[in-house]
Amino acid sequence: MMKNSLIALLLLCVGIVACEKLDEFTQFKMDYDSSVVIPSSTGLNLPVDLFTPDVKTNSESKFAINDTRKDLIEEITLDELELTISSPDGEDFSFLKTIDIYIEAEGLPKEKIAWHDDVSSVVGSTLSLETAQVDLKEYIKKDEFTLMTEVVTDEALKSDHTIDIHTVFNVNAKILGI
Repeated sequence: MMKNSLIALLLLCVGIVACEKLDEFTQFKMDYDSSVVIPSSTGLNLPVDLFTPDVKTNSESKFAINDTRKDLIEEITLDELELTISSPDGEDFSFLKTIDIYIEAEGLPKEKIAWHDDVSSVVGSTLSLETAQVDLKEYIKKDEFTLMTEVVTDEALKSDHTIDIHTVFNVNAKILGI
C-alpha cells in the first residue's frame, strides 16, 4: 500500500512539472515602444489626455515566429509598462501627480491598462507603472492600437517633455494547436 502511494505521488509530481514546462512553451513576450509629448502648456492639477501615434502590432508575423496564429491565442496580458523621459535631458517625473494609460483599437472600447498615483517628488527619469491584469488579446490581434495617456501635473513645465513608453505583453497561446 505504501509503495502504491509513493508511486502515485511521484507520478503526480512528474505530471505537474511536465505541465509547467509545457506552459513555458505556449507563452512568449511581445514588446512595443511608443512615445508621447507632455506640452509645457499643461495646466496644473487638471487631467490632460495625450495620444501616442498608432502602434503597429505586426501580430501576424510575431505569432508566426512563435509557431502560432491569431485564432490560437488564449490570452494576452500587460506584464510591464515603463516610462522614460527622453527629453529634455536631466529631467525627472517629479512634475507628475498621477498618470493613467489606456489602450484603444478600432471597434474596441477604451481600456485602462496601467497607472501610477501619487508620484513621488524624488522619482528619477524612469517610472514603472502598475498594470491591470486584463485580457488584451483583441487589441493586440488588431493591426494597430493607440495608447492614450491621462496625466495630472503638480508643477508647471518650462518645456515640452517627451516620454518613451515601453510595454511588454505576455502572450499565452496554443503552439501548433497543442
